[in-house]
Amino acid sequence: MDDFSALDLPPPLRQALDVLEYRSPTPVQAATLPALVAGRDVSAQARTGSGKTAAFALGLLARIDAGAGGVQALVLCPTRELADQVGREIRRLGRFLPNLKVSVFCGGVPLRPHLASLVQLPQVVVGTPGRIQELMDEGALPLDGLRVLVLDEADRMLDMGFADAIAGIVGQTPASRQTLLFSATFPEAIRELGGRFQREAEQYRLDDGEAPVRQRFIEVEPARKADAIALLLGDLQPEAALVFCNTRRDVAALAEDLDRRGIAALALHGDLEQRDRDEVLVRFANGSAAVLVATDVAARGLDIVGLPLVISHGLASDADIHTHRIGRTGRAGAQGLALSLVAQDERRRVVAIEERLGGTVGWERIDLSRRPKPAPAAKMTTLVIDAGRQDKLRPGDVVGALTGAAGLDAAAIGKIAGFATRTYVAIERSQASRALERLRTGKIKGRSFRIRKLD
Repeated sequence: MDDFSALDLPPPLRQALDVLEYRSPTPVQAATLPALVAGRDVSAQARTGSGKTAAFALGLLARIDAGAGGVQALVLCPTRELADQVGREIRRLGRFLPNLKVSVFCGGVPLRPHLASLVQLPQVVVGTPGRIQELMDEGALPLDGLRVLVLDEADRMLDMGFADAIAGIVGQTPASRQTLLFSATFPEAIRELGGRFQREAEQYRLDDGEAPVRQRFIEVEPARKADAIALLLGDLQPEAALVFCNTRRDVAALAEDLDRRGIAALALHGDLEQRDRDEVLVRFANGSAAVLVATDVAARGLDIVGLPLVISHGLASDADIHTHRIGRTGRAGAQGLALSLVAQDERRRVVAIEERLGGTVGWERIDLSRRPKPAPAAKMTTLVIDAGRQDKLRPGDVVGALTGAAGLDAAAIGKIAGFATRTYVAIERSQASRALERLRTGKIKGRSFRIRKLD
């Protein structure tokens, strides 16, 4: 399939593809979409960032009957961040489907609001297995009319212990459902999962050709890893870098160490409150922080377009996790770089990675006696407006206030992220103080809101 016009898609989906300028399908989309749209079960392996989400989103949206009630499609994801990303993509592609409702349900927030929202059932539900199971146990989420079930990043869901929850959910869905299984890696446990829940699934293992991620393995003693990261950030001058640590304690310690060196780094781990997690992800995604230090689970679903650099502070415990880490960079065909800092006692883990790569890795050493160059500063600053979707505040309203009364050039405004009660807007660092002052003394949509800088 060379272009999307070859697919038998409903007119609203064709309209969305035209508006979003989706012209040529990625390899995983070209391979799987004919079977997805035809309603056949599909099991697909392709690297992170290859377009899997858009593939299954189009497939399930093509089977939605806007005139029918009940939940028609369910997507299970390992983390809230990935579920939010999937929900946004489904809404984008389904924007012209009449009366389409897409709901995202994840743990970490009270159950009651989710129960209240299900008084009117959505056609599409995206969520984590634990919260979906809770809603089903409460009798609030019937799946007797389900047409499409998607297991996204199924390998990570199994790693996180969701096997029983998935089985319980699938057991309450119709046997006639279409079941789609997408993942970046396909260990034996995933093949067994497909065998249990799918019927004559079409199998796809996609290789995009030359890997867009260049890997380097660097020998570093444990006590010098922070020194090495500071040196590499100064040498490479990346606009953004994601640094993986194996434990929450390592994340906190490394972020503090980098901050003492004058490198503004954000920390992302499981001990953060949900609002703090949201703000960390917003700041990194909009360019207000150049370095994010995270655990593997916390960074799951993080989708930063054009992320040039991933660093493993501690080598991943197995080859699958390593594959997911390096998949954060080199997305959508862009060239990426993955650096793995390996201590002597971690070298045994490299054997499994070499088996996955099909060859031996090359080793490097770096001169840690050199004085590091200053790491690149973030280009943007984030302003927080204490109003959001519940207040009918839209991104266009914010842009209008900034370019109008505040007098900012539109080019100085970056990404705007709206939540229920808050809106985050990225402003070029040199213009942030001016924008903050003007917004505080002016109004947005004729109203005054509390506005502050997020540092």
